Amino acid sequence: MIRSEIKIRVRYGETDQMGYAYYGVYAQYYEVGRVEAIRLLGFSYKEVEARGILLPVVDFTINYKKPAFYDDEVTIVTSIKQMPEGVKLPFEYECFNAAGELLNSGKVTLVFVQKSNNKITAIPDWFYNALKPYFS
Repeated sequence: MIRSEIKIRVRYGETDQMGYAYYGVYAQYYEVGRVEAIRLLGFSYKEVEARGILLPVVDFTINYKKPAFYDDEVTIVTSIKQMPEGVKLPFEYECFNAAGELLNSGKVTLVFVQKSNNKITAIPDWFYNALKPYFS
């Protein structure tokens, strides 16, 4: 299993009229977590794209429990809990406030796309081999 944690502080512009972190901002928070999780594999998201692979989101779900507020520190826990197969790369998320309370949980699924032709492709061997040690 791959698991990464990163902290983000809620910025004023990310809040709504009620003072809550706007619900849509979590898609961006999840992306930050995802980029850091991929970095654990030994390469950056930028390097994945340089190798000719794009990773578009094809599914996004989130379950809200509690709000975060302006200037709160939010910990985003990102996990890949099972070895990806085929063309999909699923991530799971949990966001916690500084008191350790669960704010939300979610899932995002990406697919591997060959940059040269914009066609969905199987997980590249180099990506698969980087994942293997986390699932043996």
